[in-house]
Amino acid sequence: MRELAGKTYVEELARGKTLFNKGDLDNFSYYLLSGEVALIEEEPKGKEEPGKVRLITGGTNAARFPIDHHRPRHATAKVRSERIFFIRVDNNLLDILLTWDQNAGYMVSEIDEEEANDDDEDWMTTMLHSNIFHRIPPSNIQQMFLRMEAVHFKAGEVVIRQGDEGDFYYYIKTGRAVVTHVGKTGKALKLAELGRGSSFGEEALITAAKRNANVTMLTDGVLMRLDKDDFMELLKQPVIQKVDFETAKRWISEGNAQWLDVRLESELKSGAIPGAVHIPLYLLRIKAAALAKEKKYIVYCDTGRRSSSATYLLNERGIDAYVLESGLIGLKQHQAASQTPVAE
Repeated sequence: MRELAGKTYVEELARGKTLFNKGDLDNFSYYLLSGEVALIEEEPKGKEEPGKVRLITGGTNAARFPIDHHRPRHATAKVRSERIFFIRVDNNLLDILLTWDQNAGYMVSEIDEEEANDDDEDWMTTMLHSNIFHRIPPSNIQQMFLRMEAVHFKAGEVVIRQGDEGDFYYYIKTGRAVVTHVGKTGKALKLAELGRGSSFGEEALITAAKRNANVTMLTDGVLMRLDKDDFMELLKQPVIQKVDFETAKRWISEGNAQWLDVRLESELKSGAIPGAVHIPLYLLRIKAAALAKEKKYIVYCDTGRRSSSATYLLNERGIDAYVLESGLIGLKQHQAASQTPVAE
């Protein structure tokens, strides 16, 4: 919220001016702070037919929510009072921040309890125990091992710094690390401890967001790392499969697939696909075990960022997951063009 507030500004608009027009596909959320806005769904046709107009006044309960939060817009928004004060939120920025925040929030310790019992175990064999490699062609796995490089770190050395651009995917060959997230107050919150056999750093590479946490070595250790371009080519592309809406709908009608919505509870008000299971991204690591492994899951959010991160996480756990192509916003735009709504 603080990150978003720092990038949001109060704006002013005079009587008769328009915030947006019916049918617009802009990617902003408008919040009315003061004044009055008319939402005109149908223009007046005469004195006997006043049209379809709804008024929103700043400070009321209705003003707590975005004005006409639909894509495309259902109405034209015009200023009715002398002036209004409002804020507009870039939904693309909001989605990046939500992905960043929720990935940081769901990190948990996944430490091999037997890691100290067999110091000579082949790290490559251990790495291949992950379900994610069932989806990756053998040639990709071979190339991954050839392209990974060993990097030595000392205790206390920072491997990943919060806010930096994503550059590498890491696998812990030896040693232990701690994951922390620093808030605006400057206080560091410990999210997890990672040991041999743990991997990290994929979220920022998958979602093109900045690093959402710090990773610092607790002991001396050796990390195997794969650079961003190699990760995208060898691991992300084979693992994160996309599916279009018509194919997904057919799979679901055949009874072997399920919609999975990974947005926040509050986002469901702007529309959802009927019959979808709802598990926010930040809870997915905890609740993934309850999902049926015999089903396919069609994962969606507004833009595809969070659903891509969720799909990688699910595939890593042996669950057959696919990203809905273009996300919910893209689906709504397609519906508007074809006039066949399916998301209510």
